[in-house]
Amino acid sequence: MPTRRESLLDAAIVLLGDHGVRAVTHRAVDAAAGVPAGSASNLFRTRDALFDGIVERFAARERANWDELATQADPRSPAALAKTMAELAGEATTTHRTLTLARYAILVEAARRPGLREQLATSGARVNVYFTAWLRRAGSADPGRDLDLVANFWTGLVLHELAIPDPAFDPEPRIAALLANLIPDGSTDGP
Repeated sequence: MPTRRESLLDAAIVLLGDHGVRAVTHRAVDAAAGVPAGSASNLFRTRDALFDGIVERFAARERANWDELATQADPRSPAALAKTMAELAGEATTTHRTLTLARYAILVEAARRPGLREQLATSGARVNVYFTAWLRRAGSADPGRDLDLVANFWTGLVLHELAIPDPAFDPEPRIAALLANLIPDGSTDGP
């Protein structure tokens, strides 16, 4: 069961994902969480403190989603990695849509708040470790380089799908094509 703090931050994440940065006020968070007025401001004295908390909670929730996937998946070829990444993109744009929209809103907000950048970099480092290992197992000769290329490509595909939803969204062929170009020796391997 989430703590009061986590419930407030989860409500803030929903506001952020569904309505954008301007919708996230102490009063709106209280209303969305169904708690007495002043609850959010008692825990987060300033809007900056509230956003610091949002990033912390958001990162914990995304990390839990990633950890669940990372323990279940072990892609050992470019094709298997493309399949895993496509499944992750599907979840990011459906099941975890609001959380993903919140991530993109936080990224934009980080352009204005350097403290958020540091939090995002720290939380993203763990995902990068997993993903770099996946790239290495799939046959990448330069997982550090490929990490940036593939992650940014995936991020763009997901962002585009969130902005302009396609009922037939299937990113797997595009991800597979990119991986086949980056990891040509293993591009014919099966999952």
